[in-house]
Amino acid sequence: MRDQLGSTWSALAAVPSLFWVDHSDAALRAVAWAGFALSCVVAAGYANAVLMAALWLLYASIVHVGQDWYGYGWEIQLIETGFLAIFLCPLLDGRPFPRRAPPLVVLWLFRWLIFRIMLGAGLIKLRGDPAWRDLTALYYHFETQPIPNPLSRSFHFLPHPLLQAGVVFNHVAELAAPWLVLGPRMLRRLGGAAIVLFQSTLLLSGNLSFLNWLTIVPALACFDDAVWSKLLPRALVERARRAAENARPSPAMARTSWALAALVGVLSVGPVLNMLSSQQIMNTSFTPLALVNTYGAFGSVGRERLNVVFEGSDAAEPDEQAEWKPYPYRALPVDVERRPPQVAPYQPRLDWQMWFAAMGSPERYPWTLHLVWKLLHNDPGALSLLGENPFPERPPRYVRAMLYRYRFAAPGEGAWWKREPLGLWLPPLSADDARLRRFLADAGWLDDEPPGR
Repeated sequence: MRDQLGSTWSALAAVPSLFWVDHSDAALRAVAWAGFALSCVVAAGYANAVLMAALWLLYASIVHVGQDWYGYGWEIQLIETGFLAIFLCPLLDGRPFPRRAPPLVVLWLFRWLIFRIMLGAGLIKLRGDPAWRDLTALYYHFETQPIPNPLSRSFHFLPHPLLQAGVVFNHVAELAAPWLVLGPRMLRRLGGAAIVLFQSTLLLSGNLSFLNWLTIVPALACFDDAVWSKLLPRALVERARRAAENARPSPAMARTSWALAALVGVLSVGPVLNMLSSQQIMNTSFTPLALVNTYGAFGSVGRERLNVVFEGSDAAEPDEQAEWKPYPYRALPVDVERRPPQVAPYQPRLDWQMWFAAMGSPERYPWTLHLVWKLLHNDPGALSLLGENPFPERPPRYVRAMLYRYRFAAPGEGAWWKREPLGLWLPPLSADDARLRRFLADAGWLDDEPPGR
């Protein structure tokens, strides 16, 4: 990219990231562990603007170089949320109850964020799949969503009138509640409560990474101290009351918050025009820093669940008479007897990528061939992304990828899933396959064979 754009500074402006300084594995681990350590400090109640800015910079650095693996809407949503959080805090005072109150302007910017998140998601549904308009979307969603959880099957088999009512509630939460967020106190509370309740139902019914938890965060700005005083422990409420009494205004924070509001206003033009457009796109940044973005989710709903399963064999000939052992994912269904796990807010990124890949072809997801190469060599890094290695002693001779259609088995039928094979997604490949080696070499992926072979 540096060569294409002409200079390091041009590349940095296009893809802002600390990894322009050092992009080694050690640097990646250092950034991740530093982010974890600083997050623990914040979770303990200590935060200032410097600390929040450091967290924002660390995570944004990962997202901006993560390509497909970090191309999800909640990544840029976390960047935007984290950026606003910087300005809630005093510059240096990191105590849980500092002398400077959070600027009201920044709280309104959080309300503006939740407004855009929810309304964008609602509009993309109305303009997208007709199942959202005829109220049948939830007939399919719980079964075909990326990663079902233990309760997804129960939701899937609810009576159709209840599922239709669920779609209506979806529209209320995404199309009506956002407008209440911008209203006076009582309406704002009502809108915030509807959004939090809606996100809670999504938490119960699926594994959507940390999206729902993250979306609840700006919705909390809809509730004032009178609400929190009834929900939080009395000791905490009393400490907050005393802090409010002793708070002193900060002209610097006030000026900074108004400058931030002006910046967000200017950067909101693109996202607002996008929401008004009949060609609305979702989960897109309009600037390299991703400070103000457009959002949306499930503009289309799959009618069937397809799943790619990698399988290995030690047989001399890779035909149907060979014994093929599946590589189970961490969360995607493979074994029909396995209950869907609860993994959110953790995101098994390979599983998510393979959910998309099952709706496409290897040509659109060429990295799957690199994964096959890794499996043919029992590569520890690649295997760590999967649930289990069916060839612990030595690598398989062949690896293929099969495409299956999965459906929930009804409660009481014994298994969790039913499946039927649809055919090969990738043909059987071996480590000495000339076509595979040529493709990997052209892509720059043909490393020296790992010692596992």
